[in-house]
Amino acid sequence: MSRVSQSFCLQPVITRRALMRAATALAPLSWMPHAAHAQAGTWPSRPLRLVVNFPPGSSPDVLARALVEPMGRALGQSVVVDNRSGASGMIGADLVAKAEPDGHVLLLTAGSTITTNPYIYARLPYDTDKDLVPVAAVARIALFLVCRADLPVRDVGEFIAYLKAHPGRLSYGSAGNGTGLHLAGELFKRDGGVQALHVPFRGASPALQALLAGQIDFMFDPGIAMSHVRAGRLRMLAVAVPQRSAAFPQVPTLDEAGLAAFDAGTTHGVYAPAGVPAQILARVHHEVNRALASEPVRAQIAAIGAEPSPLSVTQFAAQMARDSERYGAIVRERHIRVD
Repeated sequence: MSRVSQSFCLQPVITRRALMRAATALAPLSWMPHAAHAQAGTWPSRPLRLVVNFPPGSSPDVLARALVEPMGRALGQSVVVDNRSGASGMIGADLVAKAEPDGHVLLLTAGSTITTNPYIYARLPYDTDKDLVPVAAVARIALFLVCRADLPVRDVGEFIAYLKAHPGRLSYGSAGNGTGLHLAGELFKRDGGVQALHVPFRGASPALQALLAGQIDFMFDPGIAMSHVRAGRLRMLAVAVPQRSAAFPQVPTLDEAGLAAFDAGTTHGVYAPAGVPAQILARVHHEVNRALASEPVRAQIAAIGAEPSPLSVTQFAAQMARDSERYGAIVRERHIRVD
């Protein structure tokens, strides 16, 4: 069982040099799609395996299942989702990092696997910077502060006051130690000046089920709790990114509620094992972005309150570098480490 350590020394994980290496290595992704298709030869020669390193019902899983049909149709091979959850996404990421680099095994992961796991784990079974190649951003994920519907609070101010009146007695769930949901909770505790017990789960979906069962009191939801909010089973108090959500325009951001510049957003995306031919990566990048332009896929992404992110590879790497720097700071400050 993992143990959270209280002191450690860290170095930045995604550096400017690493970003430039990624941009240089993936420069062929700027090729025109027809050229990439010609270079790809016989790929794909069999169904593609899209590994999701979080359980069914999680936000990465929702995004993967939105992509598989249009991608499979375009590539002429089926794309199969393979959920490999556990260890804050490391199990699935390790599987892909060690896969044959022929373009038939890809990873769709939450941003935290890339931006925060290298900070919080003393050892990773793979090198995030060298063994996984960024291919395509899929969506920028907003988080939503949701709580049990029977808590005697109606807004963020009342919720913070309630937490302060019951220090350490309320608990919040996350998708695992060091995941974006965990760090959002730590940011909230710091900025709100409150105490609460962190309860890690093996994904956001199990955390949501625990919240619905009353086993925990609140969580930062990556958009999978929306139907329960609309049904009144949970209460949404705030949006944890700078902009209000189109799905819940009446719900304020945490910044508006008094927690200045609060931003717990993250980007989910597709990665490949290092060594996959650049022309294959170019084709995957093109097909993901083409799928993101389709109305059915955009609707499925909007259903979890997220925004499609059809970025270039360089833009994607730069976004992840910024997120890594931002979340690395809170990891250091809150002394979060799993040995």
